[in-house]
Amino acid sequence: MSERLFLRLDDDPVQGPEADAPAGTLQAAPVSTALRLHISHILLCSERVAAGHEVLERVLPDGAVRLIFNLGEVCSPSAVVVGASTAPALVRLRGRIDGVSLTLRPGRAAGLLGLPAGELAGTTVHLETLWGGEGTRLLERMARTPDDAARMAMLHAALQRRLCEADGNARSQRAATHAARLIAASGGGRPLREVAETVGVGERRLQQLFHAHVGLPPRAWSRLARLHGCLRALRRQTNPDWAQMAIDHGYYDQSHLANEFRALCGLTPTEFLGRAVSGSSKTPD
Repeated sequence: MSERLFLRLDDDPVQGPEADAPAGTLQAAPVSTALRLHISHILLCSERVAAGHEVLERVLPDGAVRLIFNLGEVCSPSAVVVGASTAPALVRLRGRIDGVSLTLRPGRAAGLLGLPAGELAGTTVHLETLWGGEGTRLLERMARTPDDAARMAMLHAALQRRLCEADGNARSQRAATHAARLIAASGGGRPLREVAETVGVGERRLQQLFHAHVGLPPRAWSRLARLHGCLRALRRQTNPDWAQMAIDHGYYDQSHLANEFRALCGLTPTEFLGRAVSGSSKTPD
């Protein structure tokens, strides 16, 4: 069984240059204007793994909540909600993969899903558990429809209905989104007390907002933001000074950086860099 890497950061159109999914297997689908505040991006997946083979894909965490529709032939169609996590996901791929992956923006999960995002953290839940018959019917209709454009129309319509029916607190959602963006923009370096003050809440309330709308505690979100800043820097250099890299990105020292890489990626920094450079033709020389 072969293993490959998948990484997508906010500014990557489809996948990051480190990811080595075969060219053409992923395609970005447009997000309607009505959903852009809630949906970060939509990816269409289409791939066939040779009979008798299996691919293990290591998906590095971005802290997002996702809706994933598996419409392939390996098993009966399924739709799941994947909660926010700080751990890499190991996904086994075999047979024909045909699916849709929809990423929610931080702070917007509760309105679409109908429960606090923190209750889904680190778990995978069938969509019908959250949406009941509506989730089942949507999955069945998408599975019967081979045309991607028609599937996207169904999905967008269902999400817009959910938003119209949602009884969420728009002010709390905006506050959570604002706080998450502040942390991400600082590469995880902005003190949480300062983030809370900027948003206009106390630190305890900030914790509550993240539990309800983001799905991870603020400190966990900061850890991911710091890692992502480091990953972006690695795209610009193939022979980094790890000690300086640690200092530049807010780690105590090189050992702290290495420990965080292992915890969040399941790889050491040098293992990640070796995989990123050797495993992808998209990585710059």
